[in-house]
Amino acid sequence: KIKRFLIDIALGMTPSKVWTGIYDATGGYLVVKSNGDVLCYHVYNRNQLEDYLFNNTKLETAASSKHEFGKIYQEGGLFYFKLNLQIRFL
Repeated sequence: KIKRFLIDIALGMTPSKVWTGIYDATGGYLVVKSNGDVLCYHVYNRNQLEDYLFNNTKLETAASSKHEFGKIYQEGGLFYFKLNLQIRFL
């Protein structure tokens, strides 16, 4: 499920709108590494892209005090809490 999540984010999912499952990138994905190497993953090689993202990213959380992440709040009689997750390349 983490690999699917990383693919969805890489190909179009954003926090500003509800995710419909429709990708913005339809041909492939380019990755430029810090040493200047360019990697190209075609949509047909989805498993390779999933593996690359899974092995070369990490999940982090930012400071909980900023924007009150992690705090429970009530809205319309229901309880919620804000999550903050950052995905970074290694």
